[in-house]
Amino acid sequence: MKKFLIHIPLLVLSTTFTFISCTSSKNVDTNLPKDIAERPADEDSQKYEQAQLDKLKASIESESSREKCANASEWTFAPMGAKACGGPQQYIAFPKKMETTLLPRIEEYTQKVKAFNEKYNIVSDCMMIMPPTSVKCINGKAQLITAEQ
Repeated sequence: MKKFLIHIPLLVLSTTFTFISCTSSKNVDTNLPKDIAERPADEDSQKYEQAQLDKLKASIESESSREKCANASEWTFAPMGAKACGGPQQYIAFPKKMETTLLPRIEEYTQKVKAFNEKYNIVSDCMMIMPPTSVKCINGKAQLITAEQ
C-alpha cells in the first residue's frame, strides 16, 4: 500500500505534463509552409532573378513578334543577351519603326544578363553566334537569314 501511495504523485505529475504539452502544440502557426519548396521566392535568389530575366525576354520577343512582316526592308535585327564567355545569346528581328522603344529594352536585358552571369558565375558553351545577314518575311513573320542559308 505504501508503494502505491508513492506512485500516485508520479502518475499525477506525468499526466499534468502530458496535458500541458498537448495544449501548447495547438498554438503552432498554421500559416507556415509545409515544405521548403512552397517557400516564396526570395528576391535575392538565382531562381527569382532568372524568372525576371525570362519575363523581360518574353516581353521583348512578344512585342516584336506582334508586328506582321510584309516588307523585309522595314525590319532590322540586334544582338540580345550575353553569354558568359562573351558575345550575344541570340539575335532578334524587329520593325525599324519600333527601334527607339525596343533597343533600350534589349540593351537593358543584355546588361542584366551580364550582371546575372557574373553574380552567379554562370558558365556557357562559348559557341559564337554568327550575326544574321538579313531579315526575310515568311508567312507574315520575320525570319533571320544567316550566311549558311
